[in-house]
Amino acid sequence: MTIERDALGFDAPAPIGHPGRSGLPAGRTTGPEIGEPLPGLRLPDRDGRIVDLHADRGGAPAVVVFFRSAVW
Repeated sequence: MTIERDALGFDAPAPIGHPGRSGLPAGRTTGPEIGEPLPGLRLPDRDGRIVDLHADRGGAPAVVVFFRSAVW
């Protein structure tokens, strides 16, 4: 298996140019801009308890990191 690094620095076993490595189509948004509020998120924490991003932090600032870890 050959791992190839693309121009954005992502490594993947799919060859460069493979549809699985393509970016978003033109005109698609990538999410909220910096400083723009996130939509409501309710997700389980590592213990399975549901955490509500907005309600559970009590108005304190939050940092949410999304990490692209795989080529689907």
